[in-house]
Amino acid sequence: MGVDVSRFSTDWTGRRLPRALLWVALVALLLVAQTLLVVLSVSYESARAQERADEAATQAVAEIRQRAQLVLQGLQALHRRPGDTSQWQQEAASLMRGFREMARIERRDTSLRTLVALDSPYREPLFARWPRAEMDLETELACGAARRSMSPVFSRSQFVPQPGGLGVEVVDVCVPLQDAGRHVGYAVASIVLATLLEELRPLHFARSHELSFVEADGTRLARAGAVRGAGVYVTERLVDLAGTSLQLRVDAAERRPSLIPNLTTALVLGLSLGLFVVVLLLVRDGRRRARAEEALAEALAFRRAMEDSLITGLRARDRSGRIVYVNPAFCHMVGYTEQELREAPVPLYWPPEQVATYQRRQAERLAPGANEPPREGYETEFMRKSGERFPVMVYEAPLVDSHGLHTGWMGAVLDLSAQRKVEDLSRQQQERLQATARLASVGEMASLLSHELNQPLAAIASYATGSLNLLAEPAAAATAQEAELRTLLQQALGRIAEQADRAGRVIKSVHDFVRRRHQAHEVIAADALIESVLPLVRLQARKSGARIELDIAQPAPRVRIDRTMVEQVLLNLARNGLQAMERDTPLERRVLTLRVQPVQGRWAAFSVGDAGPGIADTVGQKLFTPFFTTREEGMGLGLSLCRTVVEQHGGAIDFENLPPDHGQAGGTVFRFTLPLVEPRALAA
Repeated sequence: MGVDVSRFSTDWTGRRLPRALLWVALVALLLVAQTLLVVLSVSYESARAQERADEAATQAVAEIRQRAQLVLQGLQALHRRPGDTSQWQQEAASLMRGFREMARIERRDTSLRTLVALDSPYREPLFARWPRAEMDLETELACGAARRSMSPVFSRSQFVPQPGGLGVEVVDVCVPLQDAGRHVGYAVASIVLATLLEELRPLHFARSHELSFVEADGTRLARAGAVRGAGVYVTERLVDLAGTSLQLRVDAAERRPSLIPNLTTALVLGLSLGLFVVVLLLVRDGRRRARAEEALAEALAFRRAMEDSLITGLRARDRSGRIVYVNPAFCHMVGYTEQELREAPVPLYWPPEQVATYQRRQAERLAPGANEPPREGYETEFMRKSGERFPVMVYEAPLVDSHGLHTGWMGAVLDLSAQRKVEDLSRQQQERLQATARLASVGEMASLLSHELNQPLAAIASYATGSLNLLAEPAAAATAQEAELRTLLQQALGRIAEQADRAGRVIKSVHDFVRRRHQAHEVIAADALIESVLPLVRLQARKSGARIELDIAQPAPRVRIDRTMVEQVLLNLARNGLQAMERDTPLERRVLTLRVQPVQGRWAAFSVGDAGPGIADTVGQKLFTPFFTTREEGMGLGLSLCRTVVEQHGGAIDFENLPPDHGQAGGTVFRFTLPLVEPRALAA
């Protein structure tokens, strides 16, 4: 059996050819990639070298301009210092010691004649080889321009020969001098360009670049630098000075990057093989990393969803107390964004008046040797962005990372505002229930007192009436003194009977008021109402040394009221006003004002004003609350009953603190309104 060798060879060659082509393609791609890498590297290095040259030129131009400006300031300051020629020379020498590029300083008059000159001590005299008078053309042109503009002007550069066949390129600067607005001369300084380049402050590019001033055609005027430029990376900049311009050239010492080390066969093959292996490893690592990142993203998203769905505020702080994390619930609670909270050096939700206390407490809690915060939490007060204070409960625990290190503190914050509102509402309801129970007790007591006091009052009225009847009988042979005494007794007994009758009406009105019965209303003029209570008010006023002032509109307003109860309102308000002035008000200012005025055509406004110390805001909020009183002997029912009586008549009662008068307290005015009686109702 024969074997077809040619066919076997052809098949093997056919299988090998595609594989070889693949390898060739791979190698070609790697070669192209490496070649491009080398070219790009060379281009990048060249671009970086050119950028460094450009940066060096920019900095050198800035330094030259700054140094020229300092030279001008020094020349102007030299003129401003008064003194003789020797002092001027000392100041000029001091200036040249600071600016070694200044080879000569001259003081000239308005005709450009040199008055005094000083050469630099650091070099041979500038004009020792060539007279100054023969090198003065450019200086005169510069001074002429400076005279016209009255500002410093730099001259064009000129070559000044030096001993030994050498020379330097020099620029003169001419500064016009003025005294009291009058031109008095010039200050001229000769600046050596080569020394100017050498005196630039040490820069990072000084060891790798050559600096030189050149003409427009490229002729070099002066140079400086520790190295010679290679002429590959060159940058030229124009230095604009007042009156002239200098061309600055910066030449880098670097040459073009060498290609030979980057194109060796070993490096190319090694980089290609390494690139292939690295690609395979990166693909494998990328897949693992993608799976890990996907799992981590899912875990973070789940944790974020849980934190965002919480209604409890979460707050994480580092070991120094700065916030590193807050959840949306905490941001919503305090009204600040997470970025604002993390950037603030002091927590923004701390009330300003509590910052010092909270800082001290936080320092104690975050101290290295401090005890762990209690698990039951602690209560404190935060402040919203709107300025509202609210109570919170804080639970904190150490924040430990995956390595077991204590990195900070994690806290949960609960807003107790709603809970406090519920507690306040419950407490208010409890207080209302207690007040209601006490009012019920007062009502029962009032009913009992009205029943028990009616009989003694009726007896007092009967005895007073009987006494009046006995005194009314004519007495036989009564003397004038006895007749006068009889008259006084009749008046006193009449008052006793009147007040006993009034006390009975008061008791009956209070009894009907407590039992919510309909009181008898009558139409009465305001002045008559005031007159009925005035005797008792004046009696109280005499005891406290106060005066009574009346201000009643005429004609007096007429109202339909329960007279007895409204009289009690006026008496209570007047008594309170007199008591308010007994302690701190001087005798000359103790004035109680009773005023009645119609308001809006529908109401009669009664006001009782005193000159006492006024009512504090905290007291004013509870003033009409039952059983609230500021007096030890008071029961706290007077103003509450006054408001109830006024409101039952359809009116309203309030008070106002008057402004201070000449450093004294202004006092307080209580006002209440009663509906006026319409004329048609009176006619009916």
